[in-house]
Amino acid sequence: MNYGHAGRIVNILHLPPVDSAGEWRYRLLNEFRWKKDIHMKAIVVYESYWGNTAAVAKAIAEGLGADARAMNTDEAAGEALAGVGLIVAGSPIIAFSLPTAKMRSDMAAKPHKEAPAPPDLSHPLLRTWLEGLPQAGAGARAAAFETGFKLSPGGSAAKILKMLEEKGYQPAAKKQRFIVKGSFGPVKEGEIERAKAWGAELAKSAGK
Repeated sequence: MNYGHAGRIVNILHLPPVDSAGEWRYRLLNEFRWKKDIHMKAIVVYESYWGNTAAVAKAIAEGLGADARAMNTDEAAGEALAGVGLIVAGSPIIAFSLPTAKMRSDMAAKPHKEAPAPPDLSHPLLRTWLEGLPQAGAGARAAAFETGFKLSPGGSAAKILKMLEEKGYQPAAKKQRFIVKGSFGPVKEGEIERAKAWGAELAKSAGK
């Protein structure tokens, strides 16, 4: 026998025997929840100045699955957030931390002579995006990553994850750092592949 639920079909014939109607109903509801969880909507939101964090975010989204999207802080709004069950957010490490408005002002006022191109300052700070993020729905989860030097002190991912938790998101994994070579990149060899693999691990642990 099949029962439809929210556009999905659940086969109940394989459910184990039960001792009462109440227990049968309980197990059927759990089956519905499981079916819903494996279709969890996931997005990867990033702040990126020279393309390195964007490249890592896109690799993570690829690992999460074909329906996952990587998007900047402008794109991650409105309908893009509707029904999200997993948010993965990341930024570069700037001045040992999650970038601030003052850091951006300094970057605009004093462009680095060795930069391959001007930094992309056209999108809101991830910090600002996190501050405006609506409270999480029931069961929503989150993960955070950063890009920077391997031995760089400080970081941004811990702050990102803390801000997500303050919005009600439960941690889905430990924070991750993906390595870039030099202040402006590129991403170190093998890190894009590692980001994709981490995305696949997140999908598995989150039941996507």
